[in-house]
Amino acid sequence: MISFESDYIAGAHPALLKKLTETNLESLTGYGNDPYCESARQKIRAACACPEAEVFFLVGGTQTNSVVISSMLQEYEGVLSAQTGHINTHEAGAIENTGHKVLSLPQTQGKVSARSLKQYLQDFYQDANHEHSVFPGMLYLSHPTEYGTLYSKQELQDLSCLCRSHGISLFLDGARLGYGLMSQNTDVSLSDIAALCDVFYIGGTKVGALCGEAVVFPRHNMPRHFLTIAKRHGALLAKGRLLGIQFDALFTDNLYFDIGSHAIHMAEQLKQIFRENKIPFYLESPTNQQFVILENGQLEQLKKNVLFSFWEKLDENRTIVRFVTSWSTTQNDLDALAQAIAAIQHE
Repeated sequence: MISFESDYIAGAHPALLKKLTETNLESLTGYGNDPYCESARQKIRAACACPEAEVFFLVGGTQTNSVVISSMLQEYEGVLSAQTGHINTHEAGAIENTGHKVLSLPQTQGKVSARSLKQYLQDFYQDANHEHSVFPGMLYLSHPTEYGTLYSKQELQDLSCLCRSHGISLFLDGARLGYGLMSQNTDVSLSDIAALCDVFYIGGTKVGALCGEAVVFPRHNMPRHFLTIAKRHGALLAKGRLLGIQFDALFTDNLYFDIGSHAIHMAEQLKQIFRENKIPFYLESPTNQQFVILENGQLEQLKKNVLFSFWEKLDENRTIVRFVTSWSTTQNDLDALAQAIAAIQHE
């Protein structure tokens, strides 16, 4: 059985496991106060071209979204998100559980437009009864989005400008940021993100780490007592070294970016396999997630040999499914998939 189910199906990149093993018997201070966490912070600051950034390591994406959003919002504020945004669909109400509402925005291929954000904000403040409503206090973006699509630099600039003019924070979920940065179809760099966002995170869990996300506050704007807030949410790892060591390795010798490049290269070959076998795309993503349409009969045959993710029903006869590449995807995986797809085409 070969798997294209997600980008965290394998454990961790061997370089990270090697570093974890080498340092295993070192006695280190907990909660991120060890030299490996500090080294990782310095390397992330350099990669972001943001020497004053504050960097905090958390365990996973849902915990990160929950802690960051709830710590930066006032109690009467909610967070704006694309209707398809992860916090609005697949986080089990984690944001609402903190007492903050997710305010849904229209989306196109997973992206929010400056036009729709502007319209929402205008409509909100022109409503004479807006004092009785949840105030928009933050805009949440995923980059790449849940559909593997990317914001352009201009799109991010327009959204950032709107947020700043209305006094709301811009938060970028970078769970798969490594793949977005290395896409052949992007003009956005890590330093651009640091310049345009109030907070963002660099995903580790889906980009080669066992677990872990690096939250970056670019402008000395980390909420007061952020460590205490993270602990209150059950999101603080006592053995913080485990996160610092991994990010220190990821940001050594360009490994984080090499992992992204490999997955993109594999995804481009994956797309070619679908084209050659006349498997239609739901949309062609420029990153490592690919969404295709399978006849239900094809789906049943293919899943006997290949793991992939159900996305949604297109109609009663067809289903949208997702295939994902990662650091662990090999040429052998792609060759086996090509054979499996060719086989169902002849049945």
